[in-house]
Formats: sequence, structure tokens, C-alpha cells
Amino acid sequence: MARAINRLTARQVQTITKPGRHADGDGLYLVVDPGGAKRWALLIAVRGRRRELGLGSVRTLDLAKARQAAREARDAIRRGDDPKAPREPPPTFAEAAKAMIEAVSPGWRGRNTKAHWERSLLTYAKDLAFVPIDLIKTDDVVRVVRAYWTSHPETGRKLRQRIEALLDYASVRDWRDGELKNPARLKGHIAKLLPRQPTGVKHRRAIPYADAPAVMALLADKATGAARAMEWTILTAARETMTTEARRREIVGDVWIVPAHRMKEDDRGDFHIPLSAQALEVLAAASRGDEKPGDLLFPGARGGIMSNMAMDMLLRRLKIDATPHGFRSTFSDWVGDETDHPREIREAALHHIVGDDAERAYRRGDALKKRRRLMQDWADYIRPRRPAAEPAPPDE
Repeated sequence: MARAINRLTARQVQTITKPGRHADGDGLYLVVDPGGAKRWALLIAVRGRRRELGLGSVRTLDLAKARQAAREARDAIRRGDDPKAPREPPPTFAEAAKAMIEAVSPGWRGRNTKAHWERSLLTYAKDLAFVPIDLIKTDDVVRVVRAYWTSHPETGRKLRQRIEALLDYASVRDWRDGELKNPARLKGHIAKLLPRQPTGVKHRRAIPYADAPAVMALLADKATGAARAMEWTILTAARETMTTEARRREIVGDVWIVPAHRMKEDDRGDFHIPLSAQALEVLAAASRGDEKPGDLLFPGARGGIMSNMAMDMLLRRLKIDATPHGFRSTFSDWVGDETDHPREIREAALHHIVGDDAERAYRRGDALKKRRRLMQDWADYIRPRRPAAEPAPPDE
């Protein structure tokens, strides 16, 4: 017959005065000393030897806390630890995130996966950085996830998933109570506290192409890395992450060669983007002059990959109702409405798939030349080149 547990009540703990041990069950005892002092003790067996483990005074541990301390001591014994040995405090959220990423990242396939996890857990969740990992609660998770949940749905989804994975990792490492529900779990838990995310295709906000030259003028007045990155993104019609992850070794002459593994469609090989004269000027303006091949073209404020919110926030501060990705639509509209460049060249510049394999193979030979003319025309439209100064007349 199983022994009864939780025999004592909080009232009894306060009123018992008889000296001796008073069993709560499963080895936990309220000990009343002859002088009347009360303390908690746990009778345990460590490596076959019976020992009494003092848990603390009734003044500092009520009945619920004493039972919790007893559970933790028994868990330590099951792990083979000595419950009397001092235990290091759990790490902070940021410390735990770094430890998990370091432990599991060698098995990740994508070259930038580690950077993406670091961005989620160390940048987007920075408000939790110094909170001990065992104290992270549902409200903490909701607070950091809500900031992106509807405005940047994909970012919000990945942030929640990565926090959930981190908290699971912390439980396995015994930094959190593994019996507690993961506060970042979506179904049946955090989903009840967050608004519904937008469904279906969400078109990125774009400005009319007639306004693009004014935007470029505003950006030219800003001496920040985000402004140079935004200019580059617009001039090359690139996706935002293509810009933030671009490195010096990808620039070969006046061509930007984006490696296949960084492209959305990574089965189509490296993507060659011809650079206009204006794009090369932006590159020169962003250069310090001592860069190494592996250096980022547009590093973030701390030297790592620029946050994918940096350009969005810049546009908001400039009161431009568009997203960085939306300028690809602006570029596409301008090509279709204002130029005679073929549709397939426009789609090739956007790295969209047009036609069957045979048709694409036929075009491959001269597409770069045609795209070079297209990208220079686009650059001349949004940032006209200054006319060359006329030579001074000869002295009489």
C-alpha cells in the first residue's frame, strides 16, 4: 500500500508544538526542536546511505515551498547529483540562447540559419535577455512576440517557435522545471492571447514609381548604414535579406553575384545582378576602405548582420508608406508602364521564373546585357546622373 503524502496542512504547520518529527509524506518532515524552533528536513538515501537533508526554517519556507524543495532534492538524487552540493543558478535567457545555438547549430544546413536564430533570440527578444531562463512566463513571451505577430507575421511565427525551442532545451538541461507547460506553446496556450495573423497573400506596401526619385533624395540626406542599404536595395531591385547578408566577395567588377544558397529559389544557381553607376557610388559611399572579402557590405550597428527591421524603421521615420520589399513592385510597375524593356527581362531582374527550361536556356546568353541596360535606366530614372561639367574655355 502506497504511503500517504501531503499529510500536513498549513494550519498544522503553524500550530504544532510537540517536539519531534511530523511526517508530511515521501520523506518530508516538519521538525520541532525542544526549544520550539521549526524546520524542514528530508530523509533521503544517497548511494545507499540514509541521510537527513535540512531544507530550511519554517520562517522562510512555507508548506508549499518545502514540498517544492523536497521534489527538487529527490530529482537531484535521481540524476545522480548530490542535493547538498551548491547548485549554480540557471542562466539568463540570452546566455541560454547562446548555449543552445552553440550546441545545436553544427547540425543546421543553411549557412545563415545560425545568424537567423541569433537575430530572433538575441535581437528581437532582447527584452528578455537578462531574465533568468527559469523565470520566463507566458506574459513575457506574449510581450516580445506581439511586437511582430501581425506587422511581420513570418518574423513573429519564427520568433515564437524559436523561443519555444529554447525553453524546451532549457528544460532538458534542467534549467527549468520540465513538468511545467512551455509558456511559448502555441496550440491551446499562447494562441489564446495573440490576435489572429493575416491570412492569404499579403501584398507589400509600395509607392508609385513617380515618387521614387523623391525617396532617393531623402535617403541621400541620411548618413546611416540603413540609408545606404535601402538605396542599394532599391537600385538593384533586391530582396531585403539579399542586401543585409551581402558580402564584399560577392562584388566582381560591376556585377553582384548572389550565391545560390542565399536566394529564395536556391536550385537555380548563383544570381548575377549588373550594377548601375549609381549602385557602385552607393557601394563606394558605404566602404571604409579596409574591408576584407568576407565583410558585410552593410553591417549592422554592432558589426553583425543588419536587423531586417532597420530599413523598415528608416522608411517609417521618413514617413514613407512602403516596405523595402515593396520597391520591387515599384520597379516592376515602372518597367511595365514607362519602358520598352521586355517582360521576361523585367522578371529575370526580379529573379522570377518565366517560361520553360528551353526558353530560359535560350535567353541566358544575352539576358545579363539586357538587364544591365534595364538597371541603368532604372537608376537614371530614380537618381539622375549629374551631367559632366563642360570644359573651361581656353585662356585668351
